[in-house]
Amino acid sequence: ALDSTSRSGATAREWMSSGKWLTVASRKPRNRPRAQTVVATHNPSEDAPSDNIGVTPYYAEHHSARYRRQQAIRAIEEKTGRRLIVYYSDVDSINSFDVAPFEELCLDCEEGSDVDLLIQTNGGDADAAEKLVYLIRSRCSALRVIVVERAKSAGTMMALGADVILMGKTSELGPIDPQITVPLGQGRTIHRPAQSFLDGLKRIMDETNANPGASLNPVYYPMLSEIDAALIDYCHKSIERSKQFARKWLRKHMLRGNTKKAASIAEALTNVKRYSSHGIAIDAAEAVALGLKVQVLDRDDAHWRMLWELFLMYQVGDAERNKFFESRKVSLVF
Repeated sequence: ALDSTSRSGATAREWMSSGKWLTVASRKPRNRPRAQTVVATHNPSEDAPSDNIGVTPYYAEHHSARYRRQQAIRAIEEKTGRRLIVYYSDVDSINSFDVAPFEELCLDCEEGSDVDLLIQTNGGDADAAEKLVYLIRSRCSALRVIVVERAKSAGTMMALGADVILMGKTSELGPIDPQITVPLGQGRTIHRPAQSFLDGLKRIMDETNANPGASLNPVYYPMLSEIDAALIDYCHKSIERSKQFARKWLRKHMLRGNTKKAASIAEALTNVKRYSSHGIAIDAAEAVALGLKVQVLDRDDAHWRMLWELFLMYQVGDAERNKFFESRKVSLVF
C-alpha cells in the first residue's frame, strides 16, 4: 500500500516483512490537494490484506473501505473481461491536477486493452477533460464510459470520446454549453452560460434600438461598465470550443467519420433554447434520441447491480473525500 500522509514528509520506500506490499510516503506538494494513496503490487486476484502478509489489524481496518472498492472493481472486471477504472468526484471539478493521478490509472491498463471508465462528475475545465480523454484513448483500443449517476458538462464531453456510453435508470448526461464568469460591478461576479450572456447583451441592444430617444435603463450600468470586447469574443470562442470538442471526438470514435451527425449532436448539446438549464438531465432515452451510442442496462441486470453497489461505496462509504482515482491496483483519494 502507498500512503502519502506520512507526518515526516520525507520520501521513503520500505518493503513490509512479507515483501508483498510496498509503502511509499511523499512530501505533499504546495497548493495541491492532499491525497491518501494506495498502490497495490500484489496479484489482482488476491483478497484484501490480512495479518498473514504483514499488515496489522489497525492498518487493514483503516484502509478497509478502499480494499472493498478494489475487490468490487476486480469482481466487475472478471464479469466483463475488461479493465475498469474509476474517476469519481461529487464536489471538486475536472481540472489540470487530475492529469497525474489519471495517468496512474492509464498505466494500470495494458496497452491496447478494452477499458471501462466509470465517471461521476459535475463537470469542470474542458481543456483538462480533453487531456484525460487523450490519455486513456492513447492506452486502450476500445473505451466504454460508464455513467452510474451523472457525468455533467465537461463530464459529458469526456463521454463523447468513448465508443459507447453505458447508462441505467439513474444515469444522466448534460448540456455542454460553456459557463463563464460574468462581472456584475463592484468586484462581484456570477457564473452564467456564455450564450445567455450574449443573448442578454443583444436584448439590451434591441431595447435601445427600439427606443432611440430614450435613456438606457440604469439597471444595466453596473454590468455594462465591466464588459469589454475581449469578454464578448471569449464567449463566442468558448461556445465554438465546446462544439469543436464534441465534433472531433464523436467523428474519431463513436460515430466513426460521420461528420454530419457529429455536428448535429454538437449543436444540440450546446443549444440553450433546447436545454434551458445547464443542469438539466439528459437520460439514456434522450441520449439515444440525440444519436449517441448508448448501452442501457436494466436496474435488475447483474452487471448493473455490481456497478450500483460500487457507486454506493463511493457515495455513502467514503463521503468525506472529494475525489477518487481507483482501479484494481491503484487508489488515489483526495
